[in-house]
Amino acid sequence: MPTPKEIEEKFWSALKSDMTMMLGLDGVEDGHARPMTAQLDGEREGGRGPIWFFTSRDNAIVQKLGAGQGNRAIATFTSKGHDLFATVHGGVSLDNNPATIDRLWNRYVAAWYEGGKTDPKLALLRLDPEKAEIWLDASSLVAGIKMLLGVDPKPDYKDKVAQVSLRG
Repeated sequence: MPTPKEIEEKFWSALKSDMTMMLGLDGVEDGHARPMTAQLDGEREGGRGPIWFFTSRDNAIVQKLGAGQGNRAIATFTSKGHDLFATVHGGVSLDNNPATIDRLWNRYVAAWYEGGKTDPKLALLRLDPEKAEIWLDASSLVAGIKMLLGVDPKPDYKDKVAQVSLRG
């Protein structure tokens, strides 16, 4: 039975590998979320730290951010193998710090910006995760077999969910 810390570590590992999150602003556009590619800033202490998203200034999330206000975001994640699911809550802000852009820049990001790191369309979003609920899939095949045999599969799922604080 994995501990909440182990479940959290699995989340960070899966996010580093799979990278796509659905990101939306809490209370804006009925919570409409968009697929975004997550960038992690190296090895964070304890696996915690900002999640970064390169996007363009015309992205609706950037357009809807209030100047200096406490913008809240909800990001959801599903690992490619569908064995881990997460909902992450936190503050989101525009942060075009040149040093951060330089640190996170790679050839995949560069392909989107003709003007390179100083492209006027470039926007870098910073998600400061505060809390998450993370689920590990307890194998629906096994649950189906147990149900066929008259065994309740719910106990298998009980220890596969963690609510974790992601504040540094």
